[in-house]
Amino acid sequence: MNKILIIDDDKELCALIQRSVLSENIKADFCDHGKAGLAKLKEKNYQLVILDIMMPGMDGFEILEQIRKENSLPVLMLTARDDSVSKVRGLRAGADDYLAKPFNMDELLARIVSLIRRYTWFSHPEGAPQQLDFDGLSIDMDDRTITTVNGTFEIPPKEFDVLLLLARYQGKILTKQRIYEEVWKEEYCYDDSNIMAIISRLRKKLEEDSGSPRYIQTVKGIGYRFNREV
Repeated sequence: MNKILIIDDDKELCALIQRSVLSENIKADFCDHGKAGLAKLKEKNYQLVILDIMMPGMDGFEILEQIRKENSLPVLMLTARDDSVSKVRGLRAGADDYLAKPFNMDELLARIVSLIRRYTWFSHPEGAPQQLDFDGLSIDMDDRTITTVNGTFEIPPKEFDVLLLLARYQGKILTKQRIYEEVWKEEYCYDDSNIMAIISRLRKKLEEDSGSPRYIQTVKGIGYRFNREV
């Protein structure tokens, strides 16, 4: 059974999440402050951390910084609604996803399951498939080809690298800076034209309607995400 850790001073919310994740065969521990949460992470193995930003003592960003010094497990941050500054700051600091309060519990469960699945996949690379399959799209990492309803074909290297990066992190929002630095292997220079052009070309090749993309979603002001629902 997978286990997650909730670090949030709202004990009623923690108890609600703890009960809800049992439906997905997931156990949850919770702590109401950062130091206790960091201690728990050293005592037990978890597959995910749910972390609130507004915390007494250490805030969520400080806790995230400490987590990332020792651990690469996924972190889902809880933010205040419409707090775009905190969302961007959290993602740049190493959070894997965020959800604004108040949130729909079904959406939270979907994000938890998606993040755990991806973390488990990357934790066992020797058993990882060399082909990623989605609804209507397959990506062959060995041959560097894609298969859609229109057949199997190659796409230019940078386009393939961007698509593969997004698909491997399905459901996670990737900032433009991270995409640029991982694909181009150089320091981000705040020029998004290359990324935007590649995303546009990919959508024309992958999507039935590039104006209403199904696979690569734009997260305004932050970056892009490969749809977790495909």
